Amino acid sequence: RDTEFAEGQDEHGHQNFRIPLPIVPADHDFHAASDGQLGGIMKVYREWRVSGDTEWLLAIWPKVKKSLHYCMETWDPDGLGVLSEPHHNTYDIEFWGPDGMCTSIYLGALKSASLLAEAAGDQAEIYKSLYRKGRDYMDKELFNGEYYEQKIVWQGLRTPSPTSGEQAWNVNYSAEALELMKEEGPKYQYGQGCLSDGVIGAWLGEMCGLEDVLDRDNVRSHLLSIYKYNLKRDLSEHVNPQRPGFALGSEGGLLLCTWPKGGKLTLPFVYSNEVWTGIEYQVASHLLSLGCIEEGLDIVRICRDRFDGRTRNPFNEYECGHWYARAMASYGLLQGWSGIRYDACDRTMYFTKKASGDFSSFLCTSSGYGIVGIRGGEPFADVKSGNIDIEHFRLKEI
Repeated sequence: RDTEFAEGQDEHGHQNFRIPLPIVPADHDFHAASDGQLGGIMKVYREWRVSGDTEWLLAIWPKVKKSLHYCMETWDPDGLGVLSEPHHNTYDIEFWGPDGMCTSIYLGALKSASLLAEAAGDQAEIYKSLYRKGRDYMDKELFNGEYYEQKIVWQGLRTPSPTSGEQAWNVNYSAEALELMKEEGPKYQYGQGCLSDGVIGAWLGEMCGLEDVLDRDNVRSHLLSIYKYNLKRDLSEHVNPQRPGFALGSEGGLLLCTWPKGGKLTLPFVYSNEVWTGIEYQVASHLLSLGCIEEGLDIVRICRDRFDGRTRNPFNEYECGHWYARAMASYGLLQGWSGIRYDACDRTMYFTKKASGDFSSFLCTSSGYGIVGIRGGEPFADVKSGNIDIEHFRLKEI
């Protein structure tokens, strides 16, 4: 986080989502990544609660505030609470118009910022107001009754047309692509698709202890739609023009996006037909967090069957490269399954009870690690190394 908001950020609040090694100030000659920069704000909140270091928070808050205001002014200049202007993201393209994926992270960042601002003695109402407006928009405009979609908008924005040549985005439109744009909008969107990343901001919020970033019932519906439509148990008939080596043939996997209600774009975002383990783990741990135990574990089993040591290295869930970091989302399975989270600021161990009976799970905090769970119907913490200062145990039903 210190690197992200120092060497990675300029005086305007723009962050470069790739930091040079050795660590030196980054260049700022490319679009900021909306999901990465906004997600970093949520992680500041997480780091504060995990460490309990309020002095660190007070020191970094001015930079966090500058980062968020850059995002607000660049992607939400009209103060709608959603990312309306084109915004770069992890699919190496720009989404035009509000979408569930990046806007859910924006809402998580706004909710985080309101809490960080209050802790820093700063004004928080601007972030609370935008959060309320954006959450309302997501539920009214993007939720189709089953899952959240993208509303493709490319005209009437402050950003020029993608083919204007001015601040051009997604350049090199062929004559055919230009005709398609008139009917479907810019290249590489997802529109009415069921996106496996479609509520990732709510998952980050769950992992960070932010409670519900979006409507919980709608989020559960979105996740179950992903399980229903995007999880394939046999990919023999699946066409993937990108990188099929991640999952192919008789193997199963969770597709990044499907279009169960129709409206599939001719040129959707380029990775839409792929399978990424990091997204499989993200969706699985989110399902587990909401009590959908069998669905979450089913996704994990199908994922791990591909990396069983016979066809692929079980310790290298490669994606864009070997040992790709996205697969580390698997760590979220511990919290998703156990419902255990430690907050160093209020010195409380939180439990979300998902099933009857005793259980235990590994837990690592900033000051120690051990085994935590329910024994004889009561919460316990067996610290194996270091120290975990626990004043309260809080148990809630899912």
